[in-house]
Formats: sequence, C-alpha cells, structure tokens
Amino acid sequence: MATKPASASVSASSSMPLFGFSSPGPFFGNKVRAFWNLQILGWAAWLGLRGVSGLANGQPFTFLIPQTISAITGFSLTLILSVCYRALINRRPILMWGVSFGLAGLAVALWAFIDAWVAQIQNPASEAGFTSLLLGAIYIDATSLGAWSALYFAINYFLQLEEQNDRMLRLEAQAASAQLAMLRYQLNPHFLFNTLNSISTLVLLKQSEPANAMLSRLSAFLRYTLANEPTAQVTLAQEIETLKLYLDIEKMRFEDRLRPHFRIDPAVQRARLPSLLLQPLIENAIKYAVTPQEEGADITLSAQLAGQNVRITVSDTGAGLSEGSVDPTTGAVATESTGVGLANIRDRMAQAYGDQQRFEVQSGADGGFTVIIEFPFQPDGQVTTIGTERT
Repeated sequence: MATKPASASVSASSSMPLFGFSSPGPFFGNKVRAFWNLQILGWAAWLGLRGVSGLANGQPFTFLIPQTISAITGFSLTLILSVCYRALINRRPILMWGVSFGLAGLAVALWAFIDAWVAQIQNPASEAGFTSLLLGAIYIDATSLGAWSALYFAINYFLQLEEQNDRMLRLEAQAASAQLAMLRYQLNPHFLFNTLNSISTLVLLKQSEPANAMLSRLSAFLRYTLANEPTAQVTLAQEIETLKLYLDIEKMRFEDRLRPHFRIDPAVQRARLPSLLLQPLIENAIKYAVTPQEEGADITLSAQLAGQNVRITVSDTGAGLSEGSVDPTTGAVATESTGVGLANIRDRMAQAYGDQQRFEVQSGADGGFTVIIEFPFQPDGQVTTIGTERT
C-alpha cells in the first residue's frame, strides 16, 4: 500500500459509526449515499424475492400488495433501528447488545403485527386465525430483521477496522516525516556554524567586501533551504544547483584549494531525491580533505544510471581515513567530531527508500575517500538543464 501520503487530522465526523468512518473504497466515498443505496437495493431485492417466490407457488398477483406493505414497513423500521444502533454501537458491549436485541425484538413484534393485520384484512375469509398469521410473520420478519442487523453491525465493524488501519498508517507516516525533518534540521546548525565563523574571521581581518559577499551567498542558500519542506523531494538538477550555491560560499574561504567537479549524466537530471541529501557529503569532503591539506583537494560528484537506480558518487583526493575507521554498512566514522554528515545521510536514505537503497563508503590505500549511494530512479515531470561538468 503506497505510502498514503499522512499529515491530515481525523475530523470529528470520522468518529461517527457507519458512514462516518474513513472510506475503505470508492463505494463508501459518500457515506450517506452508500447507506441509501444499500437500503433501497436491499429492500427492493427482499421484495423481489418474496414476490417471485409467491408467484412461483401459484399465488395471485394480489399477493404482491401485502408484500409491498411489508417491505415498506421493514424499510421504515430499519431506518429507525439504524439511528438507535448508531447511538449504541460505541457503548459498553453489555449495554449495546442488550438494548439492541430489545429494540430488534420490539421491531419484529410490530412488523409481524402489521403483516398479520394486513393479511387478515386482505383475506377475511381465510381459515387461518390472527394468531397463526402472527406466528408465521414473526418467523419471516425476525429472520429478515436479524439479517439486516447483522449486516449493519458487520459493515460498522469493518469500517472501524479500516479506520484504525488508516489511523495507524497516518501515525507511522507522521513519525517517519518527523524523523526526516529532525535529520534535515540537524544540517543547518552545522553548516551555519562554519560559515558564520568564516564571516566573523573576515570581519576581524577587516575584509568587509568578501564578508559581505559571503553573507549574500549565505542568505540566498538559506532562502532556498527554508523555502523547501524538510521532507520535500527535489530533482537532482535542483540539488546540484544548490550544491553549487553552497560551494560558492565555501570558495570564499578556500579559494583555489577547493576544486569541485560535477559529472552528471543528463539522463538522471530529473531524478527525485530528498532535499539537501548531498550537501553533507560535500561538507564532509571539505572538512576532511580540503581543510587539512595546504594544497587543498579535488572533490568530484558524478551521477549516472545503474540499471533502474541512480548511482551518485562523491570522491575526494584528500588523505583518506585509516583502515578500520569506517563502517561501510552504517557510514560511521571513528574519528572525533565527525558531525552528522554520513550517518545522517544513511538514516535519511533508509527513511526515504527502505531496502531499495545502497550506501557505501570507501577509503583508498593511497588516500582519498569515496561515498557511493544508490536509490530508485523516480523521474520528475520537469527538468532543469545544468552543465555536465564544472571545474
């Protein structure tokens, strides 16, 4: 069942029994109309079966008159019972079943009395007495009314079960959404700390023009991130443009020491992915490859199709990490102050794609660090053109 979508609250009307619960299917989309459809069709079928049965047994056409009156009586009584059952269905079981059986018994008695009375009026010369007619009507009417009541309660409990399932799905979706939002919100403080620290340094060095330029780029980047919901998805093309905006800020700090490269297959530009999924990878590469080395490092991001998946690789030419310091499964890095980068991405991908994703980290023997992620290719309706490489 697709993830149904998840944030809508349950309205007050959804707590009403029968035709007030969430629709399990298109038939119950309009609860009032569904009730009347079932009521009218059900009693029309009841009348049709009684009429056909009587005519097949040699009854005259006048036999249809008391059957029609009986159907109208049953139809009216069940309308009254539906109101009573609706008021009782959420009560304690003892009260609900006790009163329901009592009401059904009264309805059967009234219905049978009317049937016997109409039959006696229509056939005054009949040898059958009123008591015989009443007993025969009680059997038929009790059976019919019992079947109607059983169907009523069965539909109610089915809809209640569907409502509970829908509510559980909504709660699970809301929990997943909240966790995704939490993971996204972890990114901004980490990035802001580094950027504001750089701006503070530029101000202390009285380099007002670079500081002002960095502030302008930071405001543009934050405007983009705040405009998107934490659980929103964007195209890969949009994500790359955001990374370029982020790198423009970092280039103010590192200048020629930071050398980014993008190699994006045009076929995957329309692929959708969680917003700001790749930014921590670039930030991680800057922190552990560019910052420690005087000559800086190259950071390469490539993306291409891998069967039905999108494969994105982020690699750098830094010193890499020592053997055993990286857990390829979780992405945990056994070094001090690793931030939220790799583990954050791993968690966000697990939330977004479940078992349909791949997350792998590699550290070369001669240096360098590589992160590979894969996720299902889900194209967007529009594509934003970007360059296939930027140096």
